[in-house]
Amino acid sequence: MLSVVSSGRPPLTGLPGAVNSDGAIYPSRKIFSNCPAQESRQNARTMANTYTRIYIQVVFAVEARQYLLGKEFKETIHKYITGIVTEHGQKLLAIHCMPDHAHLLIGLKPTIALSDLVRDVKNASAGFINRQRWFPGRFGWQEGFGAFSYGHSQVSTVIRYIENQEKHHIRRPFLEEYRHFLRRFEIDHDERFLFKPVTPPGVARV
Repeated sequence: MLSVVSSGRPPLTGLPGAVNSDGAIYPSRKIFSNCPAQESRQNARTMANTYTRIYIQVVFAVEARQYLLGKEFKETIHKYITGIVTEHGQKLLAIHCMPDHAHLLIGLKPTIALSDLVRDVKNASAGFINRQRWFPGRFGWQEGFGAFSYGHSQVSTVIRYIENQEKHHIRRPFLEEYRHFLRRFEIDHDERFLFKPVTPPGVARV
């Protein structure tokens, strides 16, 4: 299921995980207080005459590529991550969480470093998932992420690609998809360090 969201930034309700009128779940500002990303956002808001159009597809995996994020959790996770990205003043164009990985298409504003944004998305969403106690053990995202940039004319194609993730993975497993991205964008990498070992489906790390 694809979640496509607007560029508006509605006010927070003030409670961790509260649902706003647009359907997104907004974390409390306390989650991001006293962090470098928040300071950089505050400083960057003063930049004048800055015009950008930056589209980044971000891909990251569940730790050890465990198959944990079932369809029954997908909509809730999408809404929560949407809230995180929006709270950072960024535009989430598309999101799709598969059982073992996630795709986000972000319209990135130059008010925060991409690595800071992804760090906050992963940390806050992992904490949220653990608080739900959906499965035994502790949930975590794999260290690191992939980020791939696109032009404005490519955005609709990328959104369709993210929307059709389930169909794509009938033919191509995630690891093969990820390697394809790295080759297509000519990114140097070492196969030994792409991911931690695979855990059998349905087994959570304890």
